[in-house]
Amino acid sequence: MKIGIIGGGWTGLVLAHKLMEQGQEVHLYDQSDQLGGLATYHDFGGFFWDRFYHVILPTDRALVGFIEEIGLGDKLRWKQTLTGVYVDKSFYSVSSSKEFLLFPPLNLFQKFRLGMTILIGSRIKDWRRMEKISVEDWLVRYSGRTTYEKFWKPLLMAKLGESYKKVSAVFIWTYIKRLFEARGDSSAKKEQMGYVSGGYKTVLDHLAQQLEDQQVKICLNTPVEDITPDPNGGLWVSADGQKTWFDKVIFTGPMNVLEKVVDESLFDIEKGARNVEYLGVVCMVLVLKVPLTPFYVLNIADESIPFTGVIGMSALVDPSETNGQYLVYLPKYVISDDPFLRKPDAAIQDLFLDHLYKMYPELSTDDIVSIHINRAFKVQPLQVLNYSEIIPKAQTKHPDFFVINTSQFVKDTLNNDSVTRHVNHLAQTLGAQFLQTELSKTKA
Repeated sequence: MKIGIIGGGWTGLVLAHKLMEQGQEVHLYDQSDQLGGLATYHDFGGFFWDRFYHVILPTDRALVGFIEEIGLGDKLRWKQTLTGVYVDKSFYSVSSSKEFLLFPPLNLFQKFRLGMTILIGSRIKDWRRMEKISVEDWLVRYSGRTTYEKFWKPLLMAKLGESYKKVSAVFIWTYIKRLFEARGDSSAKKEQMGYVSGGYKTVLDHLAQQLEDQQVKICLNTPVEDITPDPNGGLWVSADGQKTWFDKVIFTGPMNVLEKVVDESLFDIEKGARNVEYLGVVCMVLVLKVPLTPFYVLNIADESIPFTGVIGMSALVDPSETNGQYLVYLPKYVISDDPFLRKPDAAIQDLFLDHLYKMYPELSTDDIVSIHINRAFKVQPLQVLNYSEIIPKAQTKHPDFFVINTSQFVKDTLNNDSVTRHVNHLAQTLGAQFLQTELSKTKA
């Protein structure tokens, strides 16, 4: 069966690999010159590393399983890491359950409420009731206003920017489930995080080679212009001035792109697609001569600081991987149509550096090797109140057209493990459907 996959991000790549293993003929289209989407890499001068920051948790079973499946299990590296909070112009570690409960900016009662909030969140099973209350209201209800302002709000800002105000409590429920599981069963155990040696470039290069070796056709720099049905079955994909017929087409891009290129007879976009809001990100990356922070993640509880976190990549990744230099990511998350996403690089650099020097007065301009500004306009959909009621469905109006993208993740944090899990499920479903179709043809 001939399958067209639209989008060469992590979703499209994992799906192409799964369908290739089922024996399907696969064509993969992507408008970029690099595979990977948000997981792609960047040339930082002297070494390549991830364009945006990524981490693997021991509990990311689908992702770790896939990395092992494609033969890169021996490239996984694990390290105990630290998480911090910057509040009242001071740095605090919150890297274990004990440190959570000793968090100095909170009194004993507030710490107790913090612990109870985490416990309650970890035991909730019915995520649907969580999407009917805002994340702020839910956290204030259980933790109190002060604990929310000093502990939870910085975490929300680091992940969502000012858009946290629109998000339901499902977000913090999924976050508690995923991140705190990384600390293991023992309350005293330090958190562990991981990466693949060489970063996602290692994974993407290896995966692309496997796909090409199995005759998967990868079409880069090839934006899809339209997808239309064939009256006799299957669909036509127009790209780069050519029309190609497929038995099935699977679309993995964001909803605004689907609306532009997909024939309206294939997909009902009236109800959900136009209501899905996306977060974008501006991420300034510093290559330094010296380490800046002991924390992999530093959440910031200071609204005067323009970036929403400090990601000390070199607190996780051995500097030998980055040419003996140190990587720091400074993200700012905003709604995808926010003018900040289009600010000139120089303006962002000046703004971010001014505040970074105030946080770290020991840092000097001589310590900076290079500065890189990366942007993404469609990072993740906002899980607003009652989000499950507006999401698009994977099965569409046409039996040969399918959609899988991150807008369909109603009870997951957005990360490559959740993407891999969703793709695994879809690939199994499609495999069964394709087999049934082939059997029907044989009988006919």
